[in-house]
Amino acid sequence: MKITSMKVFLTEYDRSKTPEFPKKSKVVGVRIFTDEGIYGDGEVAGIHATYAAYGMIRDLWPLIVGQDPFSNEVLWDHMMLRTFWGQNGGAFWYSGVSAIDIALWDIKSKALKMPLHKLLGGKRRNKVRCYASQLQFGWGEYDSPAVTVEDYVERAKLALADGYDAIKIDFLNWDDKGNILREDGRLGLLSPYYVNMYSERVHAVRDAIGPNVDLIIENHAGTNTQSAIQLAAAVQDCNIYYFEEPNTPVFYNNKNVKDNIKMPISHGERIFGRWEYLPYFLNKSVQVIQPDLGNAGGITETKRVCDLAYVFDIGVQIHTCASHLLTPPSVQIEACLNNFVIHEQHVRSKNPTNMELTDKIIMPKNGYLEVSDDPGLGIEWSEKALASPEQYTLEA
Repeated sequence: MKITSMKVFLTEYDRSKTPEFPKKSKVVGVRIFTDEGIYGDGEVAGIHATYAAYGMIRDLWPLIVGQDPFSNEVLWDHMMLRTFWGQNGGAFWYSGVSAIDIALWDIKSKALKMPLHKLLGGKRRNKVRCYASQLQFGWGEYDSPAVTVEDYVERAKLALADGYDAIKIDFLNWDDKGNILREDGRLGLLSPYYVNMYSERVHAVRDAIGPNVDLIIENHAGTNTQSAIQLAAAVQDCNIYYFEEPNTPVFYNNKNVKDNIKMPISHGERIFGRWEYLPYFLNKSVQVIQPDLGNAGGITETKRVCDLAYVFDIGVQIHTCASHLLTPPSVQIEACLNNFVIHEQHVRSKNPTNMELTDKIIMPKNGYLEVSDDPGLGIEWSEKALASPEQYTLEA
């Protein structure tokens, strides 16, 4: 079997119906074809610089055309070692490689007529527990900002009514007047106004959901050492499951944060490949990692990172925020891991225009996703996604 051609496309869906948000989210996808008629689909994780990843995939094409799609590890190394820029990675190189790698696994799994979990070593569970993610954007079809304390409480209760027993919220996206909090409202030692606003929101949600629901706090790396430590102290009594992205990981201040708070820390959606993860493992500054299949290096590298994390007794929650295409393969990996923690079910999975990009939709039931035995990813790009006017076909 040989790789003969590849379609790379850029499409979008409506994030919001309100002027407070960008109205579109862009999606970069690929479909790789073979001489035996089997094709595979892949995707880049949702990022702002989508055109950079779109171009990167096209640049990587000469390294895979004519090659055996079963040789995913060999091709992964080729894309790294035979490109001048690949040897030090970076977000866009990893994103391009990720989309291609996912498509290669899709081809292999379909050709062998075996589910991914069998090729990855076997599943350890038949379903994965999920949490309702990013409730500050709502828990409905389109994004809407959470401003009042009542907004946060209402969204939490909606997720619980859907059967979830774990939720995640960024409590510092907007102030209590609906203004987006920029750097001056999130970095450095914060005023009592912001600390008290944050504390009130978190405590109100904890009180509303009770002690038997896990609560994850998300900071999107918008805080730094000083503000993260302040905020963690203000909600220490809320039994936080873990504190996601309390700082920008590349600044290497994780250890300082971890040493000064009393809750687990998670990172990963901005960390790419084994080499970038290793310092956090060695200094024990992270307790849960969150690699995204669409930017961590695909299925090949994500599995490597997760296995390396197991050596250091670190848990895994695959990051998901893109289209529905990446949810089934994320679940397949999570089903195989010793160190699986929980699965992220993003609010935008409920978005009807996002749902139009794939041929099927797989949603949790009572807070759990079943592990499918379908070969391949178990999902494909829809005709609407593939018909995007912004696309490019590469051939031998």
